[in-house]
Amino acid sequence: MTRPKPDLLYERALWEGGFRHVAGLDEAGRGALAGPVAAAAVILPPDLPPHALEGVQDSKQMRASQREFWAERIRQVAVAWAVGYATPAEIDAWGIVPAVHLAMRRALDALLPAPDFLLIDYLRLPDCPLPQTALVKGDQRVLSIAAASVLAKTHRDALMRTLDARYPRYGFARHKGYGTRQHREALARWGASPIHRRSFHVKAHQP
Repeated sequence: MTRPKPDLLYERALWEGGFRHVAGLDEAGRGALAGPVAAAAVILPPDLPPHALEGVQDSKQMRASQREFWAERIRQVAVAWAVGYATPAEIDAWGIVPAVHLAMRRALDALLPAPDFLLIDYLRLPDCPLPQTALVKGDQRVLSIAAASVLAKTHRDALMRTLDARYPRYGFARHKGYGTRQHREALARWGASPIHRRSFHVKAHQP
């Protein structure tokens, strides 16, 4: 059965209700053992052509080449977009969920024009004065959230490739910090790097 593609149903209802700058938000890197968590915010235009982002879906359902192609299209057609990060040290200090919220706030702070409504994948953003709706599987249902998922993933992946050059023993360019066998074997041999999340108990992931 064909998976339904994300659409603009939620955004259109909000535009018709008087909101102008509806931002979709999503994160990437929540479950990784190393590197930051990223969050992206994307505002799409009300006059977006029907097929302009027809290949955009939940980033986890896309190949890397597809994500890179559509990320460029998203950046071209969006009214505004931004990516924010929370560092491994911040994740260790406050926990992954507060760190995701921090990354989202940083993305929103960089977004111009500022949004007037938020559509968020799964989690509400606490202590935020903006009206918002959190949607389960929002990245599979809402186009602006799916677009945010693609930007969060591609920008974080690019950062992990850069960090791979700094810490070449771990293979970050390949696994992006997730707990693959290659990564666990590198942890067993070399121990944790400065960008590993100590609160994720990386020793427990060593084979």
